[in-house]
Amino acid sequence: MNPTEPKLSPDSQMPALRRRIDALDARLIALLAERSRLIDQAARIKTREHLPARIDSRVEEVAANARRLATQEGLDPGLADALWRLMMEHFIAQEDRVLSAPPGAEG
Repeated sequence: MNPTEPKLSPDSQMPALRRRIDALDARLIALLAERSRLIDQAARIKTREHLPARIDSRVEEVAANARRLATQEGLDPGLADALWRLMMEHFIAQEDRVLSAPPGAEG
């Protein structure tokens, strides 16, 4: 244990809560990995249909959905918007790598 970390009391509920948070983080990572695989599928479709990686109207639609869902769940919609925009930028770049690869280079 790091000497600068606060010492938990023997009856602290923090270890159990931390385990729940860690388990939730694992589920979130699995969901993000699934989303990444779906983005790969979208990139293949966009390649065939000659669509760009970035479609601004779709970016705004996804961000609006994230804000709406966050509000419904009692989560700060600004946080959801910021997280989703960061995530979308990453996934747009992922699509763009597929779209700009030479023909036959994509697996």
